[in-house]
Amino acid sequence: MTLFQIASLLMTLAALFGYINHRWLKQEPSVGLLVISLASSLALMAMSAVWPQLDIRGQTRLFMGDIDFNRALMHGMLAFLLFAGALHVDIEYFVKRKATIATLATVGLLISTAIVGGLSWLVFRMLQLDVSFLACLVFGSLISPTDPIAVMGTLKTLKAPKDIEANIAGESLFNDGVAVVVFTGLAGLWAAQTGHHDLAGHAADGVSAGMLARLFFQEAGGGILLGLVCGYSAYRLMLSIDDYKVEVLVTVALVMGGYSLAGVLAVSGPIAVVVAGILIGNRGREFAMSPMVADYVEKLWEMIDEILNALLFLLIGIEVLVVRFTPERLLAGAIIIGIVLVARFVSVWIPVSIIGLRNRFPRGVVRILTWAGLRGGISVALALSLPPSPERGLILTSTYMVVLFSILVQGMTIRKVLRRYLEPVPKS
Repeated sequence: MTLFQIASLLMTLAALFGYINHRWLKQEPSVGLLVISLASSLALMAMSAVWPQLDIRGQTRLFMGDIDFNRALMHGMLAFLLFAGALHVDIEYFVKRKATIATLATVGLLISTAIVGGLSWLVFRMLQLDVSFLACLVFGSLISPTDPIAVMGTLKTLKAPKDIEANIAGESLFNDGVAVVVFTGLAGLWAAQTGHHDLAGHAADGVSAGMLARLFFQEAGGGILLGLVCGYSAYRLMLSIDDYKVEVLVTVALVMGGYSLAGVLAVSGPIAVVVAGILIGNRGREFAMSPMVADYVEKLWEMIDEILNALLFLLIGIEVLVVRFTPERLLAGAIIIGIVLVARFVSVWIPVSIIGLRNRFPRGVVRILTWAGLRGGISVALALSLPPSPERGLILTSTYMVVLFSILVQGMTIRKVLRRYLEPVPKS
């Protein structure tokens, strides 16, 4: 199939499933689309079992093979989705919670990676599944970051307090840069151990703590600096004119040009886009945009966000036809869902407890942040970036099960969790 035919098919399915959800299911768009695409995939699997001559799964693998999920998300859709989410970040609350956000996005992610890696290794050994400890740590690094796309989509429909919303959104927007560095380093060590020198696209030689530290500061620091430079340049251009067509075009160029330049400079594209989005969404909206321009910019990016989210969750649902499930993998994945939740709780509780010595948090903040830490397409994309190996299939299956649970169960119940802990306690 040509690229246009693939895009046409996906867009048609997204529109059809979106209509079905809005007309009958009435779920949140991301949840509804995922449910319908999963149901369609399971129906196709049943048809394949009844009529094996149709080779539905084989045809789907060929179709999905034409779509590089990792490249489509990490080097295409992600830039637009992150910018659209960052436009709505309130810088005032973000600055107030900067210590919490930074700690959760760094220390919290490292704690979660260690816990998930260690406990999942024990589970695999218990189930007599041959997986190395380093492979489990790689899995921990790709499943630990909260997904900004899933999180921001959920936050749209919640009426959470601004400080809680700033914590959830800020952590999810910034922990990708840390996750990529940790994933890259651990994947390099795994490559050195197994001989897969193309693992995660990085050479295995020379991986060390010093290299990881340099890589982190280069990725994160460089991304912040590039985001400020590109964002401020776009802001100055928008400040000098008042034409909604040109200013809207400037925001699109900012995202595409900034993200591409980040790749050339070997700095974090996601962080650069987020920083630029926060700058344009706050200072740019206040000083460089007339009310009409701000309205056009907001509506364009809202539309881009909705379309790309629909396509992303549709692809996640279709991906079930490609992932290979076995009873052992299903059992391991089910146990690991619990492990990921425990790791998330601990990785939130430790930083909040430390920072809580100087900051007051609302009641139940650890439970709220734990349940709101959704996993999504980024984890799937990182898992799919691993080259063929005996352990890749098990990592992909476990990743997929955690993501499905996160979006379908946590995403559908987070409102109840917020209501439970944030509504006033009745006086006796």
